[in-house]
Amino acid sequence: MTPFAMTPQTLPSWPDAAPTLIAIAAGRAPADTVIRGGKVVLVHTREVLEWQIAIAQGRFAYVGPDAGHCIGPDTEIIEAEGRYVIPGLCDAHMHVESGMLIPAEFCAAVIPHGTTAMFTDPHEIANVLGLPGVRLMHDEARIQPCSMFVQMPSCAPSAPGLETTGHEITPDDVAEAMTWPGIVGLGEMMNFPGVANGDPKMLAEMAATARAGKTIGGHYASPDLGPAFHAYAAGGPADDHEGTCEADAVARVRQGMRSMMRLGSAWYDVKTQITAVTERGLDPRNFILCTDDCMAGTLVNDGHMNRVLRHAIACGCDPLVALQMCTINTATHFGLERELGSIAPGRRADVILTSDLTTLPIERVIAMGRTVAENGKLIVDCPHLDWPDAARNTVHMGKTLTDTNFEIPAPIGANEVTAKVIGVVENQAPTKALTRRLPVRDGRVEAEGDTCQIALVERHRGTGGVVNALVAGFGYTGKMAMASTVAHDSHHMIVVGTDRAAMAQAANRLAEVGGGVTFWADGTERALVELPIAGLMSDSPAADVAAKAEALIQAMRDAGCILNNAYMQHSLLALVVIPELRISDLGLVDVTKFELTDLIETP
Repeated sequence: MTPFAMTPQTLPSWPDAAPTLIAIAAGRAPADTVIRGGKVVLVHTREVLEWQIAIAQGRFAYVGPDAGHCIGPDTEIIEAEGRYVIPGLCDAHMHVESGMLIPAEFCAAVIPHGTTAMFTDPHEIANVLGLPGVRLMHDEARIQPCSMFVQMPSCAPSAPGLETTGHEITPDDVAEAMTWPGIVGLGEMMNFPGVANGDPKMLAEMAATARAGKTIGGHYASPDLGPAFHAYAAGGPADDHEGTCEADAVARVRQGMRSMMRLGSAWYDVKTQITAVTERGLDPRNFILCTDDCMAGTLVNDGHMNRVLRHAIACGCDPLVALQMCTINTATHFGLERELGSIAPGRRADVILTSDLTTLPIERVIAMGRTVAENGKLIVDCPHLDWPDAARNTVHMGKTLTDTNFEIPAPIGANEVTAKVIGVVENQAPTKALTRRLPVRDGRVEAEGDTCQIALVERHRGTGGVVNALVAGFGYTGKMAMASTVAHDSHHMIVVGTDRAAMAQAANRLAEVGGGVTFWADGTERALVELPIAGLMSDSPAADVAAKAEALIQAMRDAGCILNNAYMQHSLLALVVIPELRISDLGLVDVTKFELTDLIETP
C-alpha cells in the first residue's frame, strides 16, 4: 500500500487549481495524467465518445477529442485500450456504521468497487456519543483517498418521547456542524410527524441547514400520501429513500423531491420504483440510486454502488440513465455538480475503467486523479484516526442479567393471552403489527411456534432496564438467542431468543466484549462479531469483519432462520420511526400512531 493518494483535505479547490487547469487545456503546461484510447461516457448528455482526458492537481483539466497537447515528458499515460471511461460512482445515502466498519475501513472496502464519493449520515454514532462522535466520523472521512461527505444527523432521538438515546442532537449542534468543512447537509429527517406538525426543534434544525445553503435529507416512512405527506414536503426535506413502490417514487418527485431508490443488504426497493422511469417515462434527473445500509459481507462479497447500478440495469433501466442516477444526479442534488459526478473540466478526477457498461467489471479506479484500485485490489492506504477510550467503552448495562429479567408476566389468573407481536417483513424495513394467542405457564407468557421473545436492554446509562415483547418471522427453532448493540436508532441492545437463559448469556457476553453481535444456541456461543467502537463498528479490516458476519449469518441459518440477511431486520426492530410496531427502552411502540402501546391486549 502507498500513502500518496489525494484526500479531501489536500485537494486544491477549483479556484485555486484553475490557473493550472487552464494552462493545461490551452497546451501551455503538461498534465499529470492523460487517459487515451477509451470511450468516455459523458453523463451530462448521455453520449459515449472516443475522447481523451487530461488530469492535474486531482481535477480534470481537458476533456476532448485529443489531449496530445497536454502531454509533457513526465505525464503519466494511461491506455484505456478501448474500455469505457466512466465517472466514479456516488452513494447518495448511506450509513458507514451499518457496514460494521469505521470510515477508513468502509472506504477500503468500497473503493475497489468503484465508489469514489459517499454521502453518509452518522446518526448511529450520534445516538451513542452525540456531537463528539459525529466529529470523529467527519475527521476520519476527511483524510480518506476518496470523497466521503458527512451529513449532520438530525434526529437523536428519532422520536422524542418514545425512546431514550445516549445523547441528544440539538439545533445548536446542527448549526455548529454546518460550519465544518466536510458537512454537506442535514441527515435524514426521520421525525416526519414532528415536521408535519411544525415541531419547533425540527424546524430549527432545518432552518440552520437552509441558512447554511446545504441540503436537508428526508425520511418519510409512511404510506399516507395525504396532507401529512404534503406538510412534510413543505417543511424542506429535499429527498426521500423510504419509498417501496412506484406510487411512492412518483409522489416524491411530483413534490420536487428526489426519489432515492435503495438496494442495501436487506432493502430491495429499486425494482418496485424504477418503473416510474422505465415504464411511465418520468424525467430520470430526479431519481437517484443509493444503498442506505450494507453489511460488511455485502461490501466484500457482492459490491457496493456497482451492485446497485447492475441491479438497476437488470430491472430494465438504460445503462446510461442508470449511471446518471449514481453520478451526476447525486452531485446535482447536493449542490456539487461543479465538483464531482461527471467527467468534465474542473471536477474531481474520479474515473472508472470498465470493459462493459452492463456487467460493469471494475478494472481500474482513479479518485482525485490518483489510481486507488486495480482489478478489485486497493493499492493505497486508508488512514485511521486514533479513536479515544470514550468511543470504545459504551456498553453500560448496570448489572449482570439472568433469565428472570426476560420474563413476560401474564395477567393474574390467565391461562392464555392475546399479545401484540412485531412481524418481520423480508427485504423491507417496515414491520407488521400482528397478534397471537399464546399460553401462560407459571404466570409467564410463553412464546411458541413462529413467535420469539424480544428484549430491549438499556446500555447507555447503566439503568439495568429491560423491556420485553414478542416478534415473529425469523423461523428460529431450538434454544437460541441473538443479541446486538446495533439497534437502530437509539442503539441500546436488542436480544431475540427462544430461551430466556440464552438471552441472558448473549446480553452479558456483549457487556463483556464492549459491544457487537453474538449468537448462542444450546448453551454455546456460535458466532461473535466484536464492534468495540460505540458498540457499532470495528477498526479491523473489512474482510475480517465480513468473515465474522458470515459466520453469524450461518449460525442464524443453522438455528432455522429463513430470511434473507435477517441480521438487518434484527438490528432495525427498535427503529421507532418506521411502521408498524417496534420496541424501545420505554416499551412497545405503535408507529402508525406514534405512541406506546400495551403488549397484552385487554380481554
